[in-house]
Amino acid sequence: SPAIPRALCCCASAATRCGRRWRGAGGACAAASAAAGAASSVPRDAALRAQYLQALGIEQWQLRRAPPLSGAWQQLAAEVRGCVRCGLHATRTQTVFGVGNLSAELLVVGEAPGADEDRQGEPFVGRAGQLLNSMLRAMRAPRDTVYIANLLKCRPPANRDPAAEEVACCQPYLQRQIELLGPRLMLAVGRIAAQNLLATDTPIGKLRGVVHRYGASGTPLIVTYHPAYLLRSPTEKRKSWVDLRLVCGELARLRALPRSA
Repeated sequence: SPAIPRALCCCASAATRCGRRWRGAGGACAAASAAAGAASSVPRDAALRAQYLQALGIEQWQLRRAPPLSGAWQQLAAEVRGCVRCGLHATRTQTVFGVGNLSAELLVVGEAPGADEDRQGEPFVGRAGQLLNSMLRAMRAPRDTVYIANLLKCRPPANRDPAAEEVACCQPYLQRQIELLGPRLMLAVGRIAAQNLLATDTPIGKLRGVVHRYGASGTPLIVTYHPAYLLRSPTEKRKSWVDLRLVCGELARLRALPRSA
C-alpha cells in the first residue's frame, strides 16, 4: 500500500495520533508525540507555539481577505446572502458562499458549514479544514490555488445531515458556481456531498477509486472521505491518500487536453 505523506500522518489534535510512522521520515510521528506530551503546557510565546503546532502537522489558520468578487460572481454571492428558500435562513449566523481561486482547476465540494464556518463565513476553517489544507498541500495544490464550496450555504442546526429539500433549494447556487468556475476536476469530500452530486445512494466506499462525471457538462469528479471522518478514523487516511493520488493523476491527464475538453 502507498506510503502517506507526513502532512497526513498525524491528526490535527494534540491528544490524538494515528500511531503510524510515515515511511521515509519516521521521526514525524515521534516529533508529534513529544509535542503532544507537552500539551498541558503549550508555550505562550508565539514563535514557540508555532513550532509546537508545526511538530503536530497543524497549519495555523489565519483570516484570509479574499479579493472582491465582480460581475456574475458578485451577483450570485448577493443572491446567496439574501436567500430565504428554506428554513435554515432562520438559524444561520451568516451564509457561507465559498472561497478560493476563481480560475482554479480543482473544485472541492463538502456538505455544509459547521459551527466555525457559520461564525466565520468561510468553508472548512475548523479542525476538518486544517486537515483538508494538509491534504491539499500533499497534492501540491495549496488552499489558495483551488476553490472550496459546500452543497449547502447555511449550517444545519447541530450539524445534522442536510434534508433533501434543503439540498434541492441550495443546489442551484452550487451549480451556478460550477458554471462560472468551469473546473477541470471536482473533488467531493464525504458521503453526503458525493451521493448528492452523483444522484446516488451508493456507499462512499464503492464510489471511491473511480472518475465519475458530473452533470450535463460531464465534469470529472472524484470522491474521497470527509476530513472530519478522517479525524475520527485516522487509519482511513491511507485510503484517502490513494484518492488524492488519483486526483493528481487525473489532473495531469486533463492538463494535457485543451481546457474545453
